[in-house]
Amino acid sequence: MEKKIDRRVRKTKQQLQDGFIQLRKKKDLKDITVKELCELTDLNRGTFYLHYKDIYDLSEQLESSLFISLQDVLDKHSLDYENNLTNSPEPLLRDILQLIKDNADFCTMLLSDTGEITFINKLKKLVLDIVFKKCINIFDFNKEEHFTYSYNFILYGCIGIIDSWLLNGLKESPEEIAQLTSKIILDGINLLN
Repeated sequence: MEKKIDRRVRKTKQQLQDGFIQLRKKKDLKDITVKELCELTDLNRGTFYLHYKDIYDLSEQLESSLFISLQDVLDKHSLDYENNLTNSPEPLLRDILQLIKDNADFCTMLLSDTGEITFINKLKKLVLDIVFKKCINIFDFNKEEHFTYSYNFILYGCIGIIDSWLLNGLKESPEEIAQLTSKIILDGINLLN
């Protein structure tokens, strides 16, 4: 019986999340109401409030879940980079891109014009804290100031590639985009050295 309840709860939460993403693609977060979401998903407000305090809580839980998954991917690769088992960001990028593909609707919404700037700021901090501090041995910076330029080049370049890939309908595989992104990153870094 417990598994049926868990499955029902997961299904209900998924309905609410899918409906939220659908609305969020068209509207700013502040303009979405619980009533509107419940009408779209054919669920009652009481069901919504069993799982979320409000629309902002739903949004934060979705973002947190994505960041936890991203953190798991980064942790999986960080030991390799610390031990210098690879000299390419491609395996890490491939796994990040697969995560993005698995969450394409939500990621598309987050990077859209109605997306929240706080998501990009959290992403920037995560990239700086994790990727650059743990994976710095991949990059050979001759000058300290090159670090800041390289960090911004890689961050915004990767966001741009991901955004284009999502808007283009994910036609290429995560492997293809990881290979392209890795080449662009390494070629750009090599220009500075």
